[in-house]
Amino acid sequence: MGMTWHCHVIRASTSYNHCLLYLDSSSESDDILSGGDRKMLTLFAGSAPAKCGSLRRLRASADVFPSFIPKEVERIKDPFARKLATRIERLPVQLSSSNNCIMSSCVKPLSVSKTSPVVLLHGFDSSCLEWRYVYPLLEEAGLETWAIDILGWGFSDLERLPSCDVATKRDHFYQLWKSHIKRPMILVGPSLGAAVAIDFTVNHPEAVDKLVLIDASVYAEGTGSLTKLPQAVAYAGVYILKSIPLRFYANVLAFKSISFSRSLDGTNVGRLHCLYPWWEDATVDFMISGGYNVSSQIQQVKKKTLIIWGEDDQIISNKLAVRLHCEMANAIIRQIPDCGHLPHVEKPHSVHKLIMEFVQENSYKELQFSSRY
Repeated sequence: MGMTWHCHVIRASTSYNHCLLYLDSSSESDDILSGGDRKMLTLFAGSAPAKCGSLRRLRASADVFPSFIPKEVERIKDPFARKLATRIERLPVQLSSSNNCIMSSCVKPLSVSKTSPVVLLHGFDSSCLEWRYVYPLLEEAGLETWAIDILGWGFSDLERLPSCDVATKRDHFYQLWKSHIKRPMILVGPSLGAAVAIDFTVNHPEAVDKLVLIDASVYAEGTGSLTKLPQAVAYAGVYILKSIPLRFYANVLAFKSISFSRSLDGTNVGRLHCLYPWWEDATVDFMISGGYNVSSQIQQVKKKTLIIWGEDDQIISNKLAVRLHCEMANAIIRQIPDCGHLPHVEKPHSVHKLIMEFVQENSYKELQFSSRY
């Protein structure tokens, strides 16, 4: 029975099951680097000379991870993932729907900027580590940048597990924004994170300045038939979802090209949060609740939006990027060549450049206007 369900998840290309598998690949995102990223990786993790090898071992041993991160983080080789993991912290977030205070994981900015803060969400069953390459680039450019873990995924403390349905995820994010971010934000959502961003923007427009949607999974009709699964079957499916072979396969599909070693390390990055004892309960709760169905909300979004899409996305066709662009009232679209489903992992410099241009657009226009008068 479990194996049959496994195959169904892989092959049901028109259902949300397909999205669950492949959106999960966003949590598997590996490290296809270009330009400066590749050079930086060579600098920190290169081998050959003895001194470089010593530097690599010294740097790895110097990483101090928060005590709440699963100990398997030590197995991760990617220096960018390791570095961002050292920055993860938990902030108190009081849910409005209950007395439950969630110690919620995120990466906070080191400084506050004059521009709107950039807030990075992640895809289905992923974590803030998805932003391990773009986050430092945005921070170095002087932007106030947050990377947030969506309730039910990432590294939050869910020992007292709340509901992980859409309404509670939205409330959790809003309360985090209200308590800690406190200013209209540029909200960035990749894959299923785009559905999270659209749902949030429609319900809390005062909290959002602009939107960035990356290879957006916004046309799935929730979790579909998964809501009717017997509980035992749902847990069996989630157990398979956590497995290394399935995640490795999904990770390979998410990229235009990827080496075995990078895919394996990316799989370890992507499934790190699955090692918490509450992960299965949180994921099953989300699946049974019905998931995100935001297609009817798209035209309600009036915020200026940047749509980014990998031209070689094998998960979600770039034809849907054109459809999304047509349905949004105030959107521009940019496609990235030789790139799969996770541009922010596969082509971080390209995504950084597009976000920077989008963020700075209004500032440039305001400067032009003021210089005339």
